Amino acid sequence: MEQLFIKVENNQPIDHPILTSNLSQALGIPDISADNVPENYMIFIRNARPQLGVYEVYEGFDYQIQNDQCVEVHHVRNMTDEEKLTKQNQVKSSWSQTGGFPSWTFNEETCMYDPPIPIPDDGRRYVWKEDTLAWEEFIVPDESLPSP
Repeated sequence: MEQLFIKVENNQPIDHPILTSNLSQALGIPDISADNVPENYMIFIRNARPQLGVYEVYEGFDYQIQNDQCVEVHHVRNMTDEEKLTKQNQVKSSWSQTGGFPSWTFNEETCMYDPPIPIPDDGRRYVWKEDTLAWEEFIVPDESLPSP
């Protein structure tokens, strides 16, 4: 994977990260590397956007200089109690509007509805049958057979 660099002025990153090959072409310097960083540039480390927990909010990212490198830092915060309640109410409303199963219960920890019986974990596909309150194996119809 190609190294990234970023321009720095007054100890602050500016502009966007640039690939080594693009920087080399732009500056006319053929041997740019981590050992040969051009003046006013710094190695840039991109970090993956974090997976959010059910009650977390992504608030963006910025670039910070750490240990002679510029690092992409992502910012996540916990939802306020009001935001949690709003999210829970939206999920509950959607559940009732789309015909969610009456036997399932809302789980505040996951902000989802749980069935009264966990789905079997045997690699097969199942569908919930509300009339029997049970999971039934889903069989894909054989389309080569004529319909009744």
